[in-house]
Amino acid sequence: QVQPVESGGGLVQPGGSLRLSCAASGRIFSIKDMGWYRQAPGKQRELVAHITSGGNTNYADSVKGRFTISRDNAKNTVHLQMNSLKPEDTAVYYCKMATLYLDYWGQGTQVTVSS
Repeated sequence: QVQPVESGGGLVQPGGSLRLSCAASGRIFSIKDMGWYRQAPGKQRELVAHITSGGNTNYADSVKGRFTISRDNAKNTVHLQMNSLKPEDTAVYYCKMATLYLDYWGQGTQVTVSS
């Protein structure tokens, strides 16, 4: 089964940085939008950052100015550069790749911001 696979999560101190990456385990044709979502314990999954096939981006207010989403269309990969991390950024981060007909979700990668 084709599925996005996230990597790059881990434990980091407040103020630190992490870079998340996501690549499809197989070939996904005609990917349009890509995005990163996160879910903290006891909370609903929320959009963190989104990027269209043309490179237009939008971010959750809580991460604007700290996180940057980017994509490589030739490799069908998407990245999330996270700087100035805060404890409230702690969550499982999920990658989503959307085609015209289907959304593909990864299994998630844990990000923990703690001293």
